Amino acid sequence: MMLRLKELEALEELAQFQSDLIQVKDLMHIDVQGNKLPMRSFVIGSKDPTTPSFGLFGGVHGLERVGSQVVIAFLRSLFEQLKWDRELVENFAHYRLVSIPIINPGGMALRMRSNPNHVDLMRNAPVDAGDGAIPLLSGHRLAKWMPWYRGEVGEIEAETQAVLDFVQAEMFPSKVSVSLDVHSGFGMKDRLWWPYARSFDPYPFLPQTLRLKKLIDDCYPHHIYKFEPQADSYLTHGDLWDHLLDIFQECQPQGTYIPLTLEMGSWNWVRKNPLQFFSKEGLFSPVKSHRQARVMRRHLLLLDFLFRAVRNHSSWTD
Repeated sequence: MMLRLKELEALEELAQFQSDLIQVKDLMHIDVQGNKLPMRSFVIGSKDPTTPSFGLFGGVHGLERVGSQVVIAFLRSLFEQLKWDRELVENFAHYRLVSIPIINPGGMALRMRSNPNHVDLMRNAPVDAGDGAIPLLSGHRLAKWMPWYRGEVGEIEAETQAVLDFVQAEMFPSKVSVSLDVHSGFGMKDRLWWPYARSFDPYPFLPQTLRLKKLIDDCYPHHIYKFEPQADSYLTHGDLWDHLLDIFQECQPQGTYIPLTLEMGSWNWVRKNPLQFFSKEGLFSPVKSHRQARVMRRHLLLLDFLFRAVRNHSSWTD
C-alpha cells in the first residue's frame, strides 16, 4: 500500500531547490506498511559548525501536523528569498539554520500521536520528572496502547536517537544556538516555553532567555505569545530537550544553548469549530482552510525574529 503524506511531498519539493548553501540528508527511514518514510534534515548556510545556529523542528507528535506545516512554510519562504536576495545569500556565510521538519513521519502517516511503536517521542528520553508530575499525562510505562507511553526503561526509539545525534552534530558546536520545536494541542493561548519540563528549577540559560523575552516584548509589544517556563503548565518525564540540555552542559560548558517550544493553543480552534472535537486530527490542527492559512501567516514573524536574534546574539547574550 502506497502511503501519501502531503507534508513529505512538500519536503521533497524543497529538496529539489538547487543551492550550494543547502544540504539535504535523510537521517533514517521508518518502515510503515511497506513504505520507507524518510526523516529528512536541512542544513542551510555556513559550513562552519561553530557559527550561530537556529534550529527548527516539528512533527514530534504525528497528529500535530500543523507544527510541521509551519516549519515547512518558513523553509519554503526562505528558499524563495534565496532566489533573489543577494544580501541574504552572502550573510548566510556567517550563520546557519538547521531543521528536521517531520521528526515522526511514521506516526503522521498512521495518524497517531506516538511513533509506529506506540512510544510518545516527547516522553522517551532518559529524564525523570520530580514532584508534581501528573499520572499518565507526564509519561508512563504501563502499556503501549495508552497515550503518553514512554517506552521501556533504557530503550531509546530510533527517531529520538536520530534527533539527539543531529542536534549534537549540527548545533552543539555553535557558540550560540537557539532551537524551536513546534507543537499544538494544549490550551487556548499560544505559548513559548523554556525548560525545564521536568522540574520547577531554573535552568542555566535563564538570564539569556529573559533578555531574549524582553527583546520580543520590546520589539513586538502586542505579540500573542505567553513566554514562560514549561513547568508552569505541567511537568513531563522524558523530555527530549531537557535531555539535550543536560548533554550540552557536559560537553559545551562555555556555550549557550536555548531550546524553546512553541505550543499552539489548539483548543481555540475547537472552540471556533466544535465539530473538530470529534476528529482525531481536529483536536490538534485547524480544519477550516482560512484558519490554517492564518496559522501559517501568524507564526512566520516569530520564526523570522528568532532567526535574526540568533544572527545578532551579542545584543542579548553578552
